[in-house]
Amino acid sequence: MARKVKCVKLGIEAEGLDKPPFPGPEGQRIYQHVSKQAWQEWLKIQTMLINEHRLTVYEPEVKAFLAREREKFLFGGTEVVPEGYVPPESSKDLA
Repeated sequence: MARKVKCVKLGIEAEGLDKPPFPGPEGQRIYQHVSKQAWQEWLKIQTMLINEHRLTVYEPEVKAFLAREREKFLFGGTEVVPEGYVPPESSKDLA
Protein backbone atom coordinates (compact mmCIF):
# COMPACT_ATOMS: atom_id res chain seq x y z
CA MET A 1 0.00 0.00 0.00
CA ALA A 2 1.32 3.44 -0.95
CA ARG A 3 2.31 5.85 1.78
CA LYS A 4 -0.07 8.84 2.05
CA VAL A 5 0.79 12.39 3.07
CA LYS A 6 -1.24 15.54 3.61
CA CYS A 7 0.35 17.48 0.74
CA VAL A 8 1.08 21.10 1.62
CA LYS A 9 1.13 22.11 -2.04
CA LEU A 10 -2.09 20.44 -3.17
CA GLY A 11 -3.97 20.63 0.12
CA ILE A 12 -5.13 17.01 -0.14
CA GLU A 13 -4.11 13.60 1.12
CA ALA A 14 -2.15 11.97 -1.70
CA GLU A 15 0.51 9.37 -2.40
CA GLY A 16 3.82 10.33 -0.82
CA LEU A 17 7.31 10.03 -2.21
CA ASP A 18 9.01 6.63 -1.92
CA LYS A 19 12.07 8.21 -0.27
CA PRO A 20 13.42 11.68 0.51
CA PRO A 21 14.46 13.43 -2.73
CA PHE A 22 17.87 14.29 -1.23
CA PRO A 23 19.65 13.88 2.12
CA GLY A 24 19.32 16.22 5.06
CA PRO A 25 16.53 18.05 6.88
CA GLU A 26 15.06 19.69 3.76
CA GLY A 27 14.82 16.36 1.95
CA GLN A 28 13.12 14.86 5.00
CA ARG A 29 10.69 17.80 5.21
CA ILE A 30 9.72 17.32 1.56
CA TYR A 31 9.34 13.56 2.10
CA GLN A 32 6.97 14.14 5.03
CA HIS A 33 4.82 16.92 3.54
CA VAL A 34 4.89 16.78 -0.28
CA SER A 35 3.06 14.32 -2.54
CA LYS A 36 4.52 12.56 -5.57
CA GLN A 37 2.25 14.64 -7.79
CA ALA A 38 3.42 17.95 -6.33
CA TRP A 39 7.07 16.84 -6.53
CA GLN A 40 6.63 15.96 -10.22
CA GLU A 41 5.09 19.39 -10.81
CA TRP A 42 8.13 20.96 -9.12
CA LEU A 43 10.55 18.97 -11.29
CA LYS A 44 8.82 20.34 -14.41
CA ILE A 45 9.05 23.90 -13.07
CA GLN A 46 12.69 23.39 -12.09
CA THR A 47 13.52 22.16 -15.60
CA MET A 48 11.75 25.17 -17.08
CA LEU A 49 13.70 27.54 -14.80
CA ILE A 50 17.01 25.90 -15.73
CA ASN A 51 16.23 26.10 -19.43
CA GLU A 52 14.69 29.59 -19.50
CA HIS A 53 17.51 31.12 -17.44
CA ARG A 54 20.22 28.92 -19.00
CA LEU A 55 21.42 27.91 -15.55
CA THR A 56 24.48 25.82 -14.72
CA VAL A 57 23.13 23.70 -11.87
CA TYR A 58 26.44 22.91 -10.16
CA GLU A 59 27.15 26.57 -9.31
CA PRO A 60 26.44 27.40 -5.64
CA GLU A 61 24.38 30.52 -6.44
CA VAL A 62 22.22 28.52 -8.87
CA LYS A 63 21.65 25.82 -6.25
CA ALA A 64 20.59 28.53 -3.78
CA PHE A 65 18.27 30.12 -6.37
CA LEU A 66 16.60 26.77 -7.13
CA ALA A 67 16.25 26.03 -3.39
CA ARG A 68 14.47 29.39 -2.88
CA GLU A 69 12.17 28.77 -5.85
CA ARG A 70 11.44 25.21 -4.63
CA GLU A 71 10.54 26.56 -1.19
CA LYS A 72 8.19 29.15 -2.72
CA PHE A 73 6.56 26.59 -5.01
CA LEU A 74 6.11 23.75 -2.52
CA PHE A 75 5.59 25.57 0.77
CA GLY A 76 4.86 29.21 -0.10
CA GLY A 77 1.70 28.70 -2.09
CA THR A 78 3.00 30.65 -5.06
CA GLU A 79 3.40 29.65 -8.68
CA VAL A 80 6.93 29.92 -10.00
CA VAL A 81 7.25 31.01 -13.63
CA PRO A 82 10.27 32.72 -15.20
CA GLU A 83 9.77 36.41 -15.92
CA GLY A 84 8.59 36.91 -19.48
CA TYR A 85 7.75 33.23 -19.98
CA VAL A 86 5.10 32.64 -22.63
CA PRO A 87 3.75 29.09 -22.80
CA PRO A 88 3.94 27.44 -26.21
CA GLU A 89 0.79 27.55 -28.31
CA SER A 90 -1.25 24.38 -28.09
CA SER A 91 -2.24 22.51 -31.22
CA LYS A 92 -5.91 23.39 -30.45
CA ASP A 93 -5.09 27.11 -30.81
CA LEU A 94 -3.60 26.53 -34.25
CA ALA A 95 -6.68 24.83 -35.74
